[in-house]
Amino acid sequence: MATLTVPPVPLSPRDDAIQLHKAFKGFGCDTAAVIGILAHRDATQRACIRQEYETMYSEDILKRLSSELSGKLETAVLLWMHDPAGRDAVILKQGLTSDFLNLEAVTEIICSRTSTQLLTLTQIYHSTFGSHLEHDIKRQASGDHEKILLACVNKPCYEGMEVDREMAAKDAKELYKAGEKKLGTDEKVFVQIFSERSRAHLVAINTCYHDMYGGSLKKAVKKETSGLFKSALLTILQCAENPAKYFAKVLHKSMAGLGTDDTTLIRVIVTRTEIDMQYIKAEYHKKYKKNLNDAVHSETSGHYQTFLLSLLGPNH
Repeated sequence: MATLTVPPVPLSPRDDAIQLHKAFKGFGCDTAAVIGILAHRDATQRACIRQEYETMYSEDILKRLSSELSGKLETAVLLWMHDPAGRDAVILKQGLTSDFLNLEAVTEIICSRTSTQLLTLTQIYHSTFGSHLEHDIKRQASGDHEKILLACVNKPCYEGMEVDREMAAKDAKELYKAGEKKLGTDEKVFVQIFSERSRAHLVAINTCYHDMYGGSLKKAVKKETSGLFKSALLTILQCAENPAKYFAKVLHKSMAGLGTDDTTLIRVIVTRTEIDMQYIKAEYHKKYKKNLNDAVHSETSGHYQTFLLSLLGPNH
């Protein structure tokens, strides 16, 4: 469930474009007005506003926003303006660029999306940036981490809920033999099973693993693997079980300790607002006994704070 609140009777994209142009005019930008409009429009409405603005003022609104806003607010608003697949492609391109290398973000996007989503974003990545996602992954990632990312991107897997119990038990046995049972780890088996099985099937493997060997598959992954490869496997497994819980943990980590990891905070809030943020807020409260809105409020300030809290919607 989304947390985005849109007006019951929204203005036409043309009216929105006029209001935004007015907010940009003159000395300084009326940032509050910009947030008031954009933080309360869904992906389709934002795309229409972008089109209308271009038609009326012969200017890309993204370029205008970039020159009018700055800092973390600019980053958040520009990311928000894209549709989900286009936004994922932008995050991946930035994360795979040497100057801004962020393989954690790349891992999160690739390992938390469905096969269908990955197929769409791979096509958009190529049409937008003129390079193949696979090539960029090969250039920046390495070892087993590179293998799991490429396997996820290249091998479409079943997205239904049906599960073959016998096969799940067989997979659990294979993972045990490849990991906890032997000295060293056969990473190839982990890559194959984690990238080729459906989410429902992975949940069944986890149950079988626990029933057969008394431990959890998550603990086995933590024990047998390390670094970004471990992150990738855990992301796949946790998103198969409960994506909202996974993203609640990512958000908590971004605000824990000294300072805030704003890149992660922005990425997760902006990418999940229109999907499952209501569930993420519930999981966050359940696990950390604190409202996500309150946590974000204490870690941010100014217009940047207003924008993120607008996306998160009211406390329930």
